Amino acid sequence: MLSERTIASDLERGSADEARLVADVSGLVSPPTVCVKMFELVQSAQASADEIGDVVASDPNLTARLLRIVNSSFYGFPSRIDSISRAITILGTSDLYNLALAISAVRSFSNVGAGLVRMEALWSHSIFCALVARHLAKHRGLPDADRLFVAGLLHDIGISVIYRQLPNVAPRMRSVAQAGEAALWAAELEQFGFSHASVGARLLEAWQLPVALREAIRHHHDPGAAPSARIEAALVHLADVLANRSETGAFWANPTSTPEVDGAVWDALGTEPESLDVKQVLGDASAEFAETARNLMPARGR
Repeated sequence: MLSERTIASDLERGSADEARLVADVSGLVSPPTVCVKMFELVQSAQASADEIGDVVASDPNLTARLLRIVNSSFYGFPSRIDSISRAITILGTSDLYNLALAISAVRSFSNVGAGLVRMEALWSHSIFCALVARHLAKHRGLPDADRLFVAGLLHDIGISVIYRQLPNVAPRMRSVAQAGEAALWAAELEQFGFSHASVGARLLEAWQLPVALREAIRHHHDPGAAPSARIEAALVHLADVLANRSETGAFWANPTSTPEVDGAVWDALGTEPESLDVKQVLGDASAEFAETARNLMPARGR
């Protein structure tokens, strides 16, 4: 954690150093060796399902959680899948890697307390947002919907970093956050010169997430500013707004304002708001939420 003297100096200047914040916490949230090895194998055209399965098997906890999710309502397969190699055959290496990344990220980032909201509430919001993003991506027909699940899951990870590193500003920002996550984002930009969105994107470069997903995380409050990943940013923004309108997935209980969808979303998706069945999307996410939360965070899942 940054020293009190450093915090005081940062606040006196009205800003903090984003790179220093991320560098100071990166040792706590480095990607696990299993994920690094999986990424290398997934990128290799020669890697077999058995080879990837052997890497995953080196982490029994990860293996167990992966199989629980693969056999849950998250996928709804008619018959049980009892091995990682079988899961790869059915899902493909990319989807399995995305799931492993999601599980590992939750495990790693759970060690970084938010200091602004309860961690349970932050993860509930993030998981619900991830489920909504996945359903929106599937509805859109994107071939890699589970990548959007990862982006939704990690879109607010920068909150954990900022308010762990700068705990003295948390009380001040807590009152702002009651107006909603978008209000918090705007206040961070004014206070620090950066936000939880940009901090999260910078930190996740070390996790080797694709540029499109890093852009989605960086621009989930201003999707129209995404340089190239406009659809991904639009879907995460839309998922975030919808999650905040739900009782289960709201970032802040009883917020003082209702979040609005940025108009850039509909331009990026090439559709109109009326085309989206919000009730259906939220209902699907709600039906999967409790089981998904338990599988991702057995100690905290509801």
